[in-house]
Amino acid sequence: QVQLVESGGGLVQAGGSLRLSCAVSGMLFRINVMGWYRQGPGNQRDMVATISSAGSTNYADSVKGRFTISRDNVKNTAYLQMNSLKPEDTGAYYCHVAYSDLAIRNREVWGQGTLVTVSS
Repeated sequence: QVQLVESGGGLVQAGGSLRLSCAVSGMLFRINVMGWYRQGPGNQRDMVATISSAGSTNYADSVKGRFTISRDNVKNTAYLQMNSLKPEDTGAYYCHVAYSDLAIRNREVWGQGTLVTVSS
């Protein structure tokens, strides 16, 4: 069973930095897209950043220039470096991974979420 383990959330002052990590464990064929999503007040999860297996990245307009997503394909881990944090970045951040299982079927999995709180 493929699982995600997230870490790195916490409390930081505005202007500070945090780095989130998302480690993938379990048997699979290939990790495709890895991404981070932030849960809003209506419980919807909005895309923050994604990275493809080839390294192509996509960011929400609100975080461009401040956040950087990266991945280590040896460690099966994605990272989200968050700089110049603002109070509006506060929320629960969820890692999402799209992967191919051993039968080459497309699957997806969510992490348990990690809380980021930015104080003003």
